[in-house]
Amino acid sequence: MARMVRTGHPVVDLLTQARECLAEAAIADTTGARFAAAHLAALRTGAAVLAARGREAGGKRSRRGPRNVWSDLAKVAPELSEWAEFFAANAGKRPAAQAGVAGVVSPREADDLLRDADAFCRLVCVVLGLPVPAVTGDGALALAV
Repeated sequence: MARMVRTGHPVVDLLTQARECLAEAAIADTTGARFAAAHLAALRTGAAVLAARGREAGGKRSRRGPRNVWSDLAKVAPELSEWAEFFAANAGKRPAAQAGVAGVVSPREADDLLRDADAFCRLVCVVLGLPVPAVTGDGALALAV
């Protein structure tokens, strides 16, 4: 799968990376890889909201150390707090799923997380006033700017 061109705009680039992760999850050959890629897509989508809302507020980004996307997302975008809680609850499984630990997630959990991450990404595009990504003729996902 060809990588999408980066625009230099952090919000659009994060959403593009999220869509790439969703595409990788859709073709993953293991349950763990599908789950991990879907969760990473959601994480990048949440980071896009933080990047957008930080810019909207005109504030400077703090370099105070590691941040928790899910707790920060609930603060800056309360309308997405249920999504933040959902993905935060699944965050602990991602490292084990990435490592290939058997039985960490079921095929159903991985499929459900993929669908939920896709729905979250689409919702975030709407919330941020960006076009919802479309599937191109070759099956790749594209974010029009």
